[in-house]
Amino acid sequence: MGFFGAVRQGRKDDVELGKGLWRRAHDRFHRGLDRYHQVLEGVDDEQLYNELVVIANELAGLSPRVRAVCVEAQRRSPSDGLDVPGALAGVHRALSKAGNSLATTAEAAAMLRLAVGPVPVGALSVHRRAEAVFEQVADAERELSQDA
Repeated sequence: MGFFGAVRQGRKDDVELGKGLWRRAHDRFHRGLDRYHQVLEGVDDEQLYNELVVIANELAGLSPRVRAVCVEAQRRSPSDGLDVPGALAGVHRALSKAGNSLATTAEAAAMLRLAVGPVPVGALSVHRRAEAVFEQVADAERELSQDA
């Protein structure tokens, strides 16, 4: 995306996500996703790389879901600050956990990348951490639908 594309996307994000809590939750998730993909660039072991790419693709598939949750949360409870609205506290908690879990997933992938010699269990530790991300995004969706 070029400079003007980034500016247009930023304006669209401001309209749909606001500049507060929901925007921060959305952006944090995307930073974790970017970090995971950066880690992939340094993996030399082809088998491990292939396992990590599958997980990366699955995690990237969560991106539209996270955005949809954040857009809807912003619509219901607009935020330009960092105050968590009581009615959507569960949604925010689940999104925060998903962002944290995504960061630890990237960290686990980085640790595998730095491993010396073959990794006997492959990307199992990364897969376990990615499962937590999926569960927490589903929790955010469930919390949002229960609040409706």
